[in-house]
Amino acid sequence: MASSPPPSSRAPKTVPKGDLATEITASLVVFLVALPLCIGVAVASGVPAELGIISGVIGGLVVGAARGSTLQVSGPAAGLAALVAETVLEYGVAMLGVIVLFSGLLQIVLGLVRLGRFFQAISLAVVQGMLAGIGLPLMFSQAYPAMDAKAPGTPLENMAGVPGLLADTFADPQALIAAVLGTVTVVLSFLWKKVPGPVRKVPAALVAVGIGIAVAALPGVEVKTLQVGNLLASVDMPGPAQFAGLADVGIITAILTFTVIASAESLFTAAAVDRMHDGPRTRYNPELIAQGAGNTIAGLLGALPITAVVARSSANVQAGAKTRLSRTLHGLWLLAFALLLPQVLALIPISVLAGVLVHSGWKLFAPEEFPKMWRQDRGEFAVMTLTTLVIVATALLEGVLFGLAAGIVLAAVRMSQTVIRQHVEEDTAKVVMAGNATFLRLPQVIEALEAAAEAGKPRIRLDLTGVTHLDHACRSQVEEFTAQQRGKGLRVELLMPGPAKRLPTEADREPESVPDEASARAGARLDPLPRRPVSVPASASASASASTSAGAPGPTAEWFYLDTTPMPEDFAQRYAEEYAQDYGSVYGSDQGRSYGEGEGTPGPSYDYFR
Repeated sequence: MASSPPPSSRAPKTVPKGDLATEITASLVVFLVALPLCIGVAVASGVPAELGIISGVIGGLVVGAARGSTLQVSGPAAGLAALVAETVLEYGVAMLGVIVLFSGLLQIVLGLVRLGRFFQAISLAVVQGMLAGIGLPLMFSQAYPAMDAKAPGTPLENMAGVPGLLADTFADPQALIAAVLGTVTVVLSFLWKKVPGPVRKVPAALVAVGIGIAVAALPGVEVKTLQVGNLLASVDMPGPAQFAGLADVGIITAILTFTVIASAESLFTAAAVDRMHDGPRTRYNPELIAQGAGNTIAGLLGALPITAVVARSSANVQAGAKTRLSRTLHGLWLLAFALLLPQVLALIPISVLAGVLVHSGWKLFAPEEFPKMWRQDRGEFAVMTLTTLVIVATALLEGVLFGLAAGIVLAAVRMSQTVIRQHVEEDTAKVVMAGNATFLRLPQVIEALEAAAEAGKPRIRLDLTGVTHLDHACRSQVEEFTAQQRGKGLRVELLMPGPAKRLPTEADREPESVPDEASARAGARLDPLPRRPVSVPASASASASASTSAGAPGPTAEWFYLDTTPMPEDFAQRYAEEYAQDYGSVYGSDQGRSYGEGEGTPGPSYDYFR
């Protein structure tokens, strides 16, 4: 009976053991970060603030309790605020529930068929461009509520209206107070991490909310504050009229857009959060199913879509959480606060919440990533920049699709790297190609072939043995060129990649001569994989077919491939010594025998070509 291995040889299990007090503390920290963000995202999305809190509760109690990720926190995300606002403006708040519902169901299906990893195949440049394209319009759109004004509409209109916004703000004292509160919120969000001591553990957004409530309560201050209704009364489940809207192509497009963007943002966030801690890694398919379950319930309640959020997740990790308990409890605290203390929410100035979202938009925009990408890869920089510009100029879906197409084109161009060298040696015009020859490089291939034909030499040699991939377009062009030049009476030697193959010619109709013993033995040792041609040795060429002259192959000659592995430098000397020992007693001093004249291995005069 085999004995069990000693305990020291068994791999220890790394199961996180979270302290209950630490988990509760972390959940309170996440709750304080999530509260203003949930409300701010709802306001930016053009829906009642209560719907943002409902989505936050679902992100904690439903997604937080599910398997998949351990420390990632989900809820309404600023990245979808612009998309939600556009959807609500076009189809109404009632249709939002149907769109979110079916997006969640589609996410569950994608997770069940194990397509969670598929979203990681999207180019990083497209992802960063998408985030920048979301963040830039978000900043400009929230600049208006930060000054107690209403945004004109599209991102380009919002950008163009900033000078007029500033002029109106300085002309209105109350708007100026709101602008100061919004600016203080943005500054605090950037500088709060530099505050020393335990005070820094308090979220900057919560501090800004406290300052805003205090200023709004001062006599003579009339800034706009949050309008909050009953949480349960805000639930609006979709009915038959809303489900009938599924026949609209625009609704189907919105569902697909929400699904792709929400799934990609959640899974990219999961990858980022996994780098923040050394605990269990995210299981992408279960996480996608969990996000789908959360969005399904959010859709049934008519709430905002849910994704994983970096700000809340990083706060959870930094607070020392180790299990799913902290992110689940934060949803419970959101629910309790909204039910028991709704009057506190009505004291929060809208400009403060807008300032929180301006900071979130800046983090999504991440301007430092553009010069970094320029230094690393200018092609990816172009994809990233184009994705951002198209999203700002059109819409999120169009921009992402354009970015994906640009990334695919860039990858195709880079994979089709073909090196073409041309030179003339005596009576031969040579063209040597290596790399991937695809239709994208067809113009260069045609140019090289035409240059070889215009060289005016009686022989053309096309060496394609270094080509790793030759697509149909390039292969057809080379074969057509070869046939045309042979029809003109030129001798064209074509070395194609892969096993030896020559094109049929008129000489194929004639019976071929039987190769001599030397050629047969040389052929017996040939390996079909290497791609370099074998030249016939001088000793063997004397007994070869009369179709060759001066050691050059004739029109009907076959091209073979030989092993390209380099021989050791002392190969010839060692081989001569071994040959003398093995065959000296039989053949005497005749050590200059050419290959094919004796049995066994080739003689020392045999040429090894590389």
